[in-house]
Amino acid sequence: MAVIVPCVTVSTPEDYKSSLERIHTFATRFHVDISDSTFAPVTLLGPDQIWWPQEWEVDVHVMVAQPSLYLPQLIALKPHMITIHAEINEDLVALIQQIRAAGIRAGVALMRATVPSNIAGALEAADHAMIFSGDLGKYGGVASLIQLEKIRLIKAINAGIEIGWDGGITIDNAFSLSQGGVDVLNVGGAIQKNADPMAAYNALVSEINKQGVI
Repeated sequence: MAVIVPCVTVSTPEDYKSSLERIHTFATRFHVDISDSTFAPVTLLGPDQIWWPQEWEVDVHVMVAQPSLYLPQLIALKPHMITIHAEINEDLVALIQQIRAAGIRAGVALMRATVPSNIAGALEAADHAMIFSGDLGKYGGVASLIQLEKIRLIKAINAGIEIGWDGGITIDNAFSLSQGGVDVLNVGGAIQKNADPMAAYNALVSEINKQGVI
């Protein structure tokens, strides 16, 4: 069953705290972005600035060029999952193995131009593949549904891998994404920028769980 996971994409500790306060009463899984501006064109909070109660299930999306520099700190935080980008110039498989050896789920994110077959080894080693269709470091973006074709290609490499989506998820496309094979819908602006985040979250949950055929 697909799940809605609210995103936290912020640059200051104050905004981080207020973002968590907006969503912690209703969400059970969270997605936190970090960036040092070496990969994404923005500076977001670093691993030394993020925190959460131990019982929370948190996925950390690492938008940096050298995740190896941050993995010890991130692993010490014991998140549910750490997702690194396929497009970095480091050994993806080695980083995934390091994450998994610490008892943490490992994800790999694919930008729009990234072809699954080019990172087959990483996909075979990972627990999660995140199809990235947004703008790095920002809420919003456009959900290019043609990217759903990647799911078939990814599953041909690793049939049991969890599929995530990040970028442009709204009430208008959430059902199509879930029906298309997305397990984890990471939602930023549609929840965080809504005047009633809980209502927006509940509407998205209802949408992906409705009965119907595309």
